[in-house]
Amino acid sequence: MSKFYKTAETFIPGEMTLPQKYYTSPQIFAREKERIFDRTWFCVGHHSRIPNPGDYFLQEILGESLIILRDREMNIRAFYNVCRHRGTRICEQPEGQFKNSIQCNYHAWTYGLDGKLIGAPFMREIAEFRWEDFPLRAAPIQIWEGFIFVNTNLQSQPLPFDELFAPMQGRISPWNPSQLKALHRERYELASNWKYIFQNFNECYHCPTIHPLLNTMTTYISAENDLVEGPFLGGFLDLKKESMTVTGRLCALPLGQLCEGDDKRGYYYSLLPNLLLNVHPDYLMYHIIFPHDPGHSTIISEWLFHPEAASRPGFNPQDAIDFWHETNLQDWHICELSQQGVQSAAYTPGWYTPRESLLAAFDRDYLKRMEE
Repeated sequence: MSKFYKTAETFIPGEMTLPQKYYTSPQIFAREKERIFDRTWFCVGHHSRIPNPGDYFLQEILGESLIILRDREMNIRAFYNVCRHRGTRICEQPEGQFKNSIQCNYHAWTYGLDGKLIGAPFMREIAEFRWEDFPLRAAPIQIWEGFIFVNTNLQSQPLPFDELFAPMQGRISPWNPSQLKALHRERYELASNWKYIFQNFNECYHCPTIHPLLNTMTTYISAENDLVEGPFLGGFLDLKKESMTVTGRLCALPLGQLCEGDDKRGYYYSLLPNLLLNVHPDYLMYHIIFPHDPGHSTIISEWLFHPEAASRPGFNPQDAIDFWHETNLQDWHICELSQQGVQSAAYTPGWYTPRESLLAAFDRDYLKRMEE
């Protein structure tokens, strides 16, 4: 059993769902950007997506386009996709590889993979021009367990990463997430508020009715939680079979050196503001959520496997991919139905059940951060 686990459930009878405005109001969404998104760290993906020098992908976060790349020294960097000459967007392709530099097609201003300005036609004729003053604007970046986190607030410093992530330190390390390799990615567009996605993830009260396949693999009342307050929430479900796959069998090499019992569980953690982790004995699947407005979000999901899994007999990643793709579509549909329902004049807050204690905990932390 995970050394972090302890029963610490908190349920307060009478706690109710959030009022309508928190899912529909543009003013509330603007306040979320100021008081939550700008102060913390967005996950943009797993480092295995950019394994080689020059590899990059683009990520939009709340209207800002970032270039996430690996430089020549194998460091990961995040640059705003904005030329320092006249503000033109530099990259258009969603992913690819820079050979030795990054060049704006408009007037050929050119930057090294470290962001330094190395080429600007005719600017050497201007003695007063200081090249070192015009690198690509960089966003703060942190790497945790192989996941890349950035902050896009240019006005102030984000919350200290190590302090914020203290509850998660070492929690998923036994599965060796930083060594895993992403083999499949799905992009989903949802007509749903980002909070419904978090809340749906944090309970299995809905599993018997919404997820018939998933419900054959686990007993939903077996869910127990070890993070029950604050920005990170979650725990585990006992598995009835070997793994969360269509067949119920392991589909790849087991991950890491697991404690006794962890090879028979799935662990599920939500990390504010946008990372959802599904940790299984033979693969890790995660979601990253990118809110656009009160009623629309993008989700990117990736499936990670042991780096040697593909070379071993019996490797069947599709068994895990198909399982969660089906489950994801069921979850996203119910989130969209929730969004439709909350917009009705008939909606009023409802009582949480004992199986939804993490949702109430999410709401408490959310309102605290919103200073309401």
